[in-house]
Amino acid sequence: MSQNVLVVGGAGYIGSHCVRQLVLHGHKPVIVDNLSFGHREAVPSELPFYSCDLGDMNAMKEIIRKEEIDLVMHFAAFAYVGESVEKPLKYYFNNLVATLNLLKIMVENGVKKFVFSSTCATYGVPPSLPITEDMPQQPINPYGQTKLDVENALKAIAHAHGLSSASFRYFNAAGAAGYGSLGEDHDPETHLIPLVFQAVLGQRENIRIFGTDYDTPDGTCLRDYIHVNDLSRAHIAAFDKLEKPGQTLFYNLGTGTPASVREVIDTVARVTGKDVPVVETGRRAGDPPALYADSSKARSELGWELQYPDLEGIVETAWRWHKAHPRGFGK
Repeated sequence: MSQNVLVVGGAGYIGSHCVRQLVLHGHKPVIVDNLSFGHREAVPSELPFYSCDLGDMNAMKEIIRKEEIDLVMHFAAFAYVGESVEKPLKYYFNNLVATLNLLKIMVENGVKKFVFSSTCATYGVPPSLPITEDMPQQPINPYGQTKLDVENALKAIAHAHGLSSASFRYFNAAGAAGYGSLGEDHDPETHLIPLVFQAVLGQRENIRIFGTDYDTPDGTCLRDYIHVNDLSRAHIAAFDKLEKPGQTLFYNLGTGTPASVREVIDTVARVTGKDVPVVETGRRAGDPPALYADSSKARSELGWELQYPDLEGIVETAWRWHKAHPRGFGK
């Protein structure tokens, strides 16, 4: 069934890939983005686009009514962990307060289906690996805490108002749309794979490895990299489950196969055919040795399968984008 889907933060990295997947699956996306981090060029020009802030309640109310929205997908969070520690109010007002205002508008206007971009940061430092959805959620920074606060609010709103929601706890989103016209362009860039590409392209002197003495196979941190298209398809796979009122669903999204920092660097070197200048340095505060997901719940309940199960395939799609767009969108 085709739905009118409001995609808040739809010009960002994950949001824009979800917009493309919505179109491919026959839905009608309506994009809202204040373009503080998103890119207008990432959104097809023929789709409805509103340049406004999530916190503008009057504008959001008008858009939801005008576009006859059936379902809302929310990607408009600030997501820099270090910044969240330094500027917690910024994160609480945008990630929590503005989201609660959006949910209030939805309830008041009879929009009862919500897909939320959450994070594995809600788990903090897990007691064991891989991480399952029923593990304790003990975030260690304001970014993770604001996401958990929204998750908890969704449970209460479901009980009181019949709102149905699916919250997806991401691990490390990576890669680019297969055709190479849509990819990752952050400022500042903090994700490892595009940082390694920048070193390959001569845009930075080197890539730094923070810590080589972790209790991991090669001494560097392990992370779970999931292709952004796989992640996007999981969101849409949840739509049918939201038809039943009062659902609160929570899913991890990862491959379950972690890759080390060295493995990522070696894979980029192999895919690009270029040397990667590397500098080894001490551990970075707050980096857990390993984080990776058990995503079997999403597979069993949503019928979701990975199209990009291995790191090399993910890196190849990302390299297509970065090679064609070495300075990002519109540059």
